[in-house]
Amino acid sequence: MTATSATPAQPSPSAAATTPPAAGAPEDALPRPTRFADVKGWFFPADQHLFAWFLDRQERLGEPGDLLELGSYLGKSAIFTGARQRPGDRFTVCDLFDAPAEDAANAREMRASYATLSRRSFEANYLAFHDALPTVVQGLTSVIRDHVPDASCRFAHIDASHLYEHVRADIEAVGAMLAPHGIVALDDYRSEHCPGVAAATWEAVLVGRLQPVCVSGNKFYGTWGDPRPVRADLLEWLSGQQDLWFEEQSVAGHPLIRVKPRKGAAEPPQPAPRHAAGASAASATSTSAPPTRRAARPAPRPRGPLGAVRRVAVDLLPPIVTRALLSALRRR
Repeated sequence: MTATSATPAQPSPSAAATTPPAAGAPEDALPRPTRFADVKGWFFPADQHLFAWFLDRQERLGEPGDLLELGSYLGKSAIFTGARQRPGDRFTVCDLFDAPAEDAANAREMRASYATLSRRSFEANYLAFHDALPTVVQGLTSVIRDHVPDASCRFAHIDASHLYEHVRADIEAVGAMLAPHGIVALDDYRSEHCPGVAAATWEAVLVGRLQPVCVSGNKFYGTWGDPRPVRADLLEWLSGQQDLWFEEQSVAGHPLIRVKPRKGAAEPPQPAPRHAAGASAASATSTSAPPTRRAARPAPRPRGPLGAVRRVAVDLLPPIVTRALLSALRRR
């Protein structure tokens, strides 16, 4: 959730790196997910595979840089991304959460689509999987360059406002904050309810310098650097995958890879919760109480001649005759 971006300013030593944690109930007082699937959000298996592949490739090649997410909802993609945060990396998350938007259009979008969004819920979800929160900037994405230096990030995920002017400004800001080898993932680039995201995304390709790498059903992946090495590596990896279908396409002279999950595709390894689900309850049950025995079912009653007659009558006679015959037999 974001609003119009202002002219960016470079971070100063005195700039606040994060806003204070949310006030209110502590983490343990909120529902705590016990598996990744319990966290609400629109982060599907194909994109989980692609996030993991891009981040793991950067780790393998030793590419430096921090992590960034604009718009986090309840933290599903942030939890996944944070699982690949390396020692010394900084992970910055920027979202309005439950703070008021500063323009009417953005406020309407938040009320319609994100009524359940709250920072406390995000923090509780994130801390169910990680020991510490990322750097949280609660506010408009227009301020993000006050907190993140230019050319400092290796991976950025844009999933904030769906309004064209805001998305355009977010893309421009991320283009400045990414290192030359950095990857941006843009959510909702083709969703029917988000035409502004589509317009801003393809404008950045056709008019700007954003180079496509691949697209999934939900996200666009690109770079402002040379896309050819990462695209070639991705093609090689996809060729050995049983869970992902792919094809090569070209859009206005820009090569890209289209990726989608095959039917029954498995999910990639997912972040493990810090607290095992029901471990103590299961232990107590196994050590203190014997298993409950199920009551035996009564034996079926033996079938008498009436049952045999009924089966034959149902099979061979019209219903009205069957009812009359069975009624007469019962009166005997």
